[in-house]
Amino acid sequence: MKKISFLLFFLFFGMLLSGCAEEESSKIQVAEVTRSIFYTPLYVALEKGFFEEEGLTIELQTTWGGDKTMTTLLSDGADVALVGSETSIYVYARGADDPVMNFAQLTQTDGTFLVAREEYPDFNWEDLKDSNFLGQRKGGMPQMVGEYVLKKHGIDPHQDLHLTQSIDFANIPNAFATGDYDFVQLFEPTASIFEQEGRGHIVASFGKESGKVPYTVFMTKQSFIQKNEEEIRNFTRALYKAQQWVQSHSAEEIARVIQPYFDDTELGIITTVVDRYKSQGSFAENPILDEAEWNNLKAIMEEAGELPDDVEHSKLVNTEIAEDIMNE
Repeated sequence: MKKISFLLFFLFFGMLLSGCAEEESSKIQVAEVTRSIFYTPLYVALEKGFFEEEGLTIELQTTWGGDKTMTTLLSDGADVALVGSETSIYVYARGADDPVMNFAQLTQTDGTFLVAREEYPDFNWEDLKDSNFLGQRKGGMPQMVGEYVLKKHGIDPHQDLHLTQSIDFANIPNAFATGDYDFVQLFEPTASIFEQEGRGHIVASFGKESGKVPYTVFMTKQSFIQKNEEEIRNFTRALYKAQQWVQSHSAEEIARVIQPYFDDTELGIITTVVDRYKSQGSFAENPILDEAEWNNLKAIMEEAGELPDDVEHSKLVNTEIAEDIMNE
């Protein structure tokens, strides 16, 4: 009888501890703008259990596009959004009472590549002139960075090219594959897959050409940070662990970790893409979005005629949390 009572006590005690653990875990809903190997540190944080170590349960949804992602965040369909920093400026310029704050940077360069229909062993940017160029959606970071880089090389995208910007983001690869285009601006892994299949050739990296910019950042409403600062701190700490892990491990090791998020992509392609992004410094090494990067973003937006307001870094960027985490 004593043995049964003793066993029941431990079963009850175990259930009590389990219940406490569940209560201690906080749920954060995250909306990512697309599913991309470009966001490798996020998937590493999920797969390596770094969020769990910080007492967080992450519910990840893919919202497919900047506008949809920001609408999801503003309508409380998500607590945190992973999207380009330009969206926070657009929201602020519309007079939002509860501004969207950038609190942790994930990628620090553009993630697109220039893919040509034909091989160009000695590619020169002048080769683009008078070509049929399939670009990205107007007003988004890929398009703005693309035009910024072209202008830097003396190419006026609206005068020197036969430019198409009317294709939806998800349909751009198929449009290039089936259409009469000479060049296209593509994300990975599509660019590498096209190259592997002989349907295109990577000739340049917009990320290398544009310099550091807060391309993809975790952001949330200012009110959410005020009410849930500890959860945001824990989120940022988990991300920083993942960023450090990515910096200290090989592309092959990283690819194996994130493979579950890309079931339709061969491990070899994932490895190639991770190596390409890592070697050009696309993955931010820490969560801090500094003022120089913010100013570079505004310069790119202004050059594209898309900067609605010259918003100061301090108004839409919270670096205090990331700085505290790094100083622990």
